[in-house]
Amino acid sequence: MLTLYSQQDSGNCYKPRLLLAQLGRPFRIVDVSTNDGSTRQPAFLEKNPIGKVPLLELDDGRRLAESGAILLHLAEGTPYLPADPFERAKAYEWLFFEQYSHEPAVAVRRSLLRYPERAGEADEVRLAKLLDAGNRALSVMERRVTDADWLAGSAYSVADIALYAYTHMACSGGFDLSLYPAIEAWLARVAAQPGHVPLDWRPPGS
Repeated sequence: MLTLYSQQDSGNCYKPRLLLAQLGRPFRIVDVSTNDGSTRQPAFLEKNPIGKVPLLELDDGRRLAESGAILLHLAEGTPYLPADPFERAKAYEWLFFEQYSHEPAVAVRRSLLRYPERAGEADEVRLAKLLDAGNRALSVMERRVTDADWLAGSAYSVADIALYAYTHMACSGGFDLSLYPAIEAWLARVAAQPGHVPLDWRPPGS
């Protein structure tokens, strides 16, 4: 059975959980957290030297880190990864955008406001810069989903899963999603997809 080393309230960890649920693939969760230091323990660092989650362990013992890489591996040969070469490249484009333009602002601002141990990093200047950067990223998404139902091509894909994770909880980072009506409609479309599960969902037995 697949094993996902995961932090339950992390958007990056939610991405593979959501895709696995939608694929109907059985897996188990091992809880590991950056908040309690367990990602820095020798036993976990032996599995993933960068000391981060998510980490997917395959049935044969091979391991794969980085949420985007995990999504692409799991989606291979499924409808969640476009078959058309250009649409597939657009899905990659959105995954890179999420990690380089969206997550570093939207997710980081949420983390600074959510976790008491990071409060010392949350000075007004940094929070203001993150708010501005996050709104720029959301504006890029808003333009796309104003004219299209999905981010990459004409169907729901890993691109939507990757951006949904932190966008759907952007309000807890101080972002006003009412400014982005097309994003709000897109969020509703994603949540209505077959097999969709919420952030706090866990597979049976985990």
